[in-house]
Amino acid sequence: MIGIRKIFDIGDGREIMIETGKLAKQADGSVLVKMGNTMLLAAVCSKKEAAENVDFMPLQVEYQEKYASVGRFPGGFFKREARPSEYEILIDRLVDRALRPLFPDDYHAETQVILTLVSGDKNNLPDALACLAASSALAVSDIPFNGPISEVRVGRVNGQMVINPTVEQMAESDIDMIVAASMDNIMMVEGEMKEISEADMVEAIHFAHEAIKIQCQAQLDLAAMVPKSQNKRVYCHENNDDDLREKVHAALYDKVYAIAKSFASKQERNERFDAIVEEFLETIPEEEREDKAPLVKRYYHDVQYDAMRAMILDERVRLDGRATEDIRPIWIETDYLPSAHGSAIFTRGETQSLTTCTLGTKLDEQTIDGAIIEKSSRFILHYNFPPYSVGEVRRVGSAGRREIGHGNLAHRALQSVIPFEDSTFPYTVRIVSDILESNGSSSMATVCAGTLALMDCGVKISKPVSGIAMGLISDEKSGKYAILSDILGDEDHLGDMDFKVCGTADGITACQMDIKVNGLTAELLAEALEQARKGRLFILDKIVEACPKPREDYKPFVPRIIQMLIDRDKIGAVIGTGGKVIQEIQRETNTVINIEEVGNYGVIDIAAANISDIEEAMNRIKAITAVPEIGEIYEGKVKSVVSFGAFIEIIPGTEGLMHISEVDYQRHATLDGILAVGDTISVKLIAIDEKTGKLKLSHKVLMPKPEGYVETEKTDRPPRRENDRGDRGDRGDRDRGDRGGDRRKSGGHENRRSFRR
Repeated sequence: MIGIRKIFDIGDGREIMIETGKLAKQADGSVLVKMGNTMLLAAVCSKKEAAENVDFMPLQVEYQEKYASVGRFPGGFFKREARPSEYEILIDRLVDRALRPLFPDDYHAETQVILTLVSGDKNNLPDALACLAASSALAVSDIPFNGPISEVRVGRVNGQMVINPTVEQMAESDIDMIVAASMDNIMMVEGEMKEISEADMVEAIHFAHEAIKIQCQAQLDLAAMVPKSQNKRVYCHENNDDDLREKVHAALYDKVYAIAKSFASKQERNERFDAIVEEFLETIPEEEREDKAPLVKRYYHDVQYDAMRAMILDERVRLDGRATEDIRPIWIETDYLPSAHGSAIFTRGETQSLTTCTLGTKLDEQTIDGAIIEKSSRFILHYNFPPYSVGEVRRVGSAGRREIGHGNLAHRALQSVIPFEDSTFPYTVRIVSDILESNGSSSMATVCAGTLALMDCGVKISKPVSGIAMGLISDEKSGKYAILSDILGDEDHLGDMDFKVCGTADGITACQMDIKVNGLTAELLAEALEQARKGRLFILDKIVEACPKPREDYKPFVPRIIQMLIDRDKIGAVIGTGGKVIQEIQRETNTVINIEEVGNYGVIDIAAANISDIEEAMNRIKAITAVPEIGEIYEGKVKSVVSFGAFIEIIPGTEGLMHISEVDYQRHATLDGILAVGDTISVKLIAIDEKTGKLKLSHKVLMPKPEGYVETEKTDRPPRRENDRGDRGDRGDRDRGDRGGDRRKSGGHENRRSFRR
């Protein structure tokens, strides 16, 4: 069966196919999007009616990767796709933020968009196709939607902008940005950059928009071929009372305006806002109050929206009394937590982050095991938003989508300045930002506090990074607008744009923008970016003033890590059978050791709280990996005693023979009473057999040579006693006398004590 298809070129010879009418036909709308071998199935369903008293858009976006799409098994005990990964959640957010503003304001039916990766291509990432698939499914459905829209990834490789670059191209790109837009307007931007200029960012956004227009037109062409999409459903999700709306506006507008202009704190302002709506509800007859309360609160929100925006546009003054470009007061304290590797408090107005930095070993790296993305990461950033930070009581659970999204933005902003490419910095880094207070831009406070915690820890970052959140208030009728620096929570909620920009003094490292209105012009975007640059530099000055440079050395309890190289062939000897050798070294030296094969070498990271433990572990490893050299002296251990000598282990796993004639300058018929298994003895490597590689050792050469000593021929057999029949009796008595007298003393216990420990 062949469905309805639309195929188009993205501009470089690569094609995208959108197909509908073949899969998931019971959904309100479904499509399959294919680029290369990457295939995404998108299905959307929406209830016919809205729940009672719902005054928002209950949209749910779910993206899931099937491991079978790339021929892999899921990890874990159950071998089944389970809770979404952070990568999947981030794609959910990209799609949700782009779609949500384009549903009609009065459409409140539960709507669900499910995106499934059914075929994976590791060179064409699915995140750049997810929004195209979601919007296409809405376009061919009967669900009201003011689209279409689409998203693309834009990169810059060798100075040239590229749409949806491959994974190989992204390795060479200095821009990694996802842009969402409709045919006419930019809707959402998110990405990371390598200190690019504001002008470069504007160019990248508009380059992406031109490609998005092609994708939007393709959706319109596809929808025109689907009869269902031409008859969007009729709905009524709001019951309004125009008389009540006018009463609420007339009674409360001036009061709201006065509170907004009182420049009170967030807590006080919210309490006063709540009080006046409660006063108004008291004026409604009791028998009507319960039914009208939801309408009153909805209309009251509109009054707040109008009054606060009018104050900003007409008087150029904000809720806390600042001018549009002013930054709230900042105070900073570093090294606040004495036991943390690095810590900092960054407070800007009523937003506060307590952030820590912890250094770990390679064993602390995060393993990312997705269907498409498989890698390990040496940089981890976690963002926590407890309910008390906004004076609320709610259930505390695992990190939600908001926490993951905000943490990812701060991660992108900071990762490029951490010296992971420096061989002298072998650490894994974890930053944790706990938001203690929040009134706007807590993710940007995380970026600033993260920079300070890294420097307090002693990480030699290339440059400090700061972040700022920008807002926009605009009136299409009058043409008035105000760009706001360092926005408050209410300014974000009631404004037309939330634009977060992070970077160093030399350029942008990360950004995130959500636009809630149509008509963001290139000129307005450029003005917002320039105002953001000034604000970012102002905050950077405060950071440098509080912490001019990274700590010279790590704190005493920070683990030291030293790297050493060994031949690849020696890795097995260091690890030992079943890890026995390396575990013993770690246990006895209080170290953590990690070995990784890189090319022809084994790279060993040795970590410990003090340098002496590291040096001891290094010496143990050097002994294991050492190559025996003729003329070297070793402190060996007796492994076995045989009739013609003893086998001595001079380095772990390497033994040599000390012939019985090399024990000392006297002749011995046996080594009984002289050497025993486990004894230690100093020996010198005197020869290596060219054919067999066997080692020949001597203790004798380390002893002073007796006067008149004459070297005799050595054999591999033990010395034999004279057995001349004519002199047998005398010689036998003499030999027995020698062994029982002086010889016993020199070759027995006294001689043994001369080289045993």
